[in-house]
Amino acid sequence: MKTIGLIGGVSWESTKEYYRIINETIRHKIGKFHSAEILLYSLDFQVIRDSNWQQIGKLLTEKAILLEKAGADCVLICANTLHKVYDEVQNSISIPVLHIADPLGKAIKQEGFHKVGLLGTKTTMEGDFYQKRLKEKFDIDVLIPPEEKRELVHKIIFNELVTGKIKKYSREIYYSIMYELIEQGTEGIILGCTEIPLLIKQEEVRIPLFDTAQLHAEAAVEFALDE
Repeated sequence: MKTIGLIGGVSWESTKEYYRIINETIRHKIGKFHSAEILLYSLDFQVIRDSNWQQIGKLLTEKAILLEKAGADCVLICANTLHKVYDEVQNSISIPVLHIADPLGKAIKQEGFHKVGLLGTKTTMEGDFYQKRLKEKFDIDVLIPPEEKRELVHKIIFNELVTGKIKKYSREIYYSIMYELIEQGTEGIILGCTEIPLLIKQEEVRIPLFDTAQLHAEAAVEFALDE
């Protein structure tokens, strides 16, 4: 089994889900008392929040190098938004950094979809680092909510979800935004922030949801087991 390196803490509310999903998937696949071999570098989220992108890129690069030196065979950045500095981190180490959008793109293509909606932080929704990869690698078009709705999605993430607050009213806001995207022709919804699955559940909506944290964690297991 290969060793999985995680850069987490951004936030730890979603990082604990990575740890759970990876270990549960390992146990399901190979049974007995097996669990994953994981190295976790958990960052201070407030430091990330107080930093600019140049500083964030440098910090994540430093941690990726430490994980490689410690024996990790791959690295996962346990956050969608921080993939803005993915190229910088990948170029700093010789082991693969598993991009969160790649298992997502594969899952969307398996459904035969070509147009999906995206919910996430403003950086993720408005930047091209995420949408461009889905378009260029998988020919998937991404729809995002209008500006005022993007602001709502963003505020709920940082004012509530990253601190573990789950509110019914916020869930209803997300659902209303999702259904607006459905009316625009989206075939599925990307939960493009690893905290959003804490709030939104597949069984509560009629459209397919793509949980990026789940897909990313499962891709780490596939790598670790060399499937």
